[in-house]
This record gives sequence, structure tokens and C-alpha cells, in this order.
Amino acid sequence: MSPAAPRAASGRPTHDKITRDDLESKFRELQGEVEVVSEEAMNKVLVVGAVVVAAVVIVAFALGRRRGNKRRTVVEIRRI
Repeated sequence: MSPAAPRAASGRPTHDKITRDDLESKFRELQGEVEVVSEEAMNKVLVVGAVVVAAVVIVAFALGRRRGNKRRTVVEIRRI
């Protein structure tokens, strides 16, 4: 019986040469995964950004109304 050749995680024997085609196919596979993940992340960032902007606008509006109510002077005009 001959000893089995050591194998990598991919199931290929480790003593095989890594070819240019192997590298290109793996890089294309990784690039596809990165594009999918980046699109998902971009969608989440846009949603979170929109929520934050809306919250800031609402808070600014509420604080402006409160400040306006505090500073508003009531003037009564009476005819004599």
C-alpha cells in the first residue's frame, strides 16, 4: 500500500502546481461574493442614513417650535 498524498481543504492533492487558471477562477469567485456583500451593505447604509436624516429633521423642528414658544411675546393692543 502506498501512503495517500496529502490533500488540501479543497480535496486536491497539495503537490499539484497552482495554475494561473486556478487563481483566476478563485479571484472571480471571491469578486462575486464581495459584490453581493457590498450591495447588501450599501442598501443598509442608505436606509440607516435616511432614518438618521429624518430623525435629525424632526428633532430640529420640535426644538425650534419649543424655542419659538418660549421667546414669543404676547402683545395686547387696547383702544382707548
